[in-house]
Amino acid sequence: MKKQLSVMALVLFSASAAHALDARVTRQLNALDPDERREQRCDMEAMDQIRKTGEFRPDKVIAYTFSDTIEDGNKLKAPGAVFRSAGDWYRLKFKCETGEAGLKIMSFDYTIGSKVTRDLWDKYYLYD
Repeated sequence: MKKQLSVMALVLFSASAAHALDARVTRQLNALDPDERREQRCDMEAMDQIRKTGEFRPDKVIAYTFSDTIEDGNKLKAPGAVFRSAGDWYRLKFKCETGEAGLKIMSFDYTIGSKVTRDLWDKYYLYD
């Protein structure tokens, strides 16, 4: 969990429109086990893709809030994900495929859902 938080902190400081991974982020991701690396990299891609819409400013993605992720080799499905933007949480579904090392995004598709009502935040450990 500590590694996950440090990776996300680096992501927030190094995010850009093109989101080329800098050496620090790559080192942090490589310190994770392959499955966690893939999930973190896909979370980063989700934030970048959502940010590009201009409607949201995501600062956190959680892939497994409402349901477990589904892994198949280098592919990750997150049907019960969420993201936080401007202090509110929103439902999210995404499909992500990475390269063998789990760093390069090969394909990514997502759908933004409804706002998560505040009465669910405590139950799902969502905080602002």
